[in-house]
Amino acid sequence: MFAKLGGMLLALPAVLFALITWQVVADGPLVDVDERLSRALVEPDQASELLADLGNVQVAVPVLAVALAYVGWHGRATGLDRWWLPPAAGAVAMVLVPVLVAPLKEWTDRPGTPAVPPAVGYYPSGHTATAVVAYGAATLLLLPLLRSAAVRRGLVALCALLVLGASYGLVRRGYHWPLDVAASWCLGAILLTGLWLLVSRSSRRRSAGTPSPRTGPS
Repeated sequence: MFAKLGGMLLALPAVLFALITWQVVADGPLVDVDERLSRALVEPDQASELLADLGNVQVAVPVLAVALAYVGWHGRATGLDRWWLPPAAGAVAMVLVPVLVAPLKEWTDRPGTPAVPPAVGYYPSGHTATAVVAYGAATLLLLPLLRSAAVRRGLVALCALLVLGASYGLVRRGYHWPLDVAASWCLGAILLTGLWLLVSRSSRRRSAGTPSPRTGPS
């Protein structure tokens, strides 16, 4: 059941990403809709610039780094086996963003919106993918450590606001077409699902294996 759910969570964004990429490369009907939507939304201002900055590496990656450090420290302090696995997996997910995005930008060779200087290589949005994976991975790894349901809901809401804020800012400022952003949501969802599957499987193996050295009468 777990494997089937994981497969579905991976398949849906992968299919959507393939569909969007095909439309962009083939200049299909979705591109016309995309360009009309962009013209309706683009209005560069200071607020959109600040929101777009949420996807900067200098902003998003330090947030993830702090979360990874805390998760690693907590796991080691509580005596967990392979305490290093969740933070290492989160770091790998972040590293995979430029590894995947850079060749896709070169291959699709998509020009930017009229709001930016003439150039190509805008698909998919690296800033959006950075925001999705950095804030999403931090949230996924911190959630199991939070006891309060209200705090967990608050963390998920904050993550969603940060990602949506960065995505809106990038489109509103004209740095990216909406399809660039949507494709990076799909790419980020694939990476986060892989992270969740790896960490969840490791956690299930620990619970099914030998007791922790700290287990015993209190």
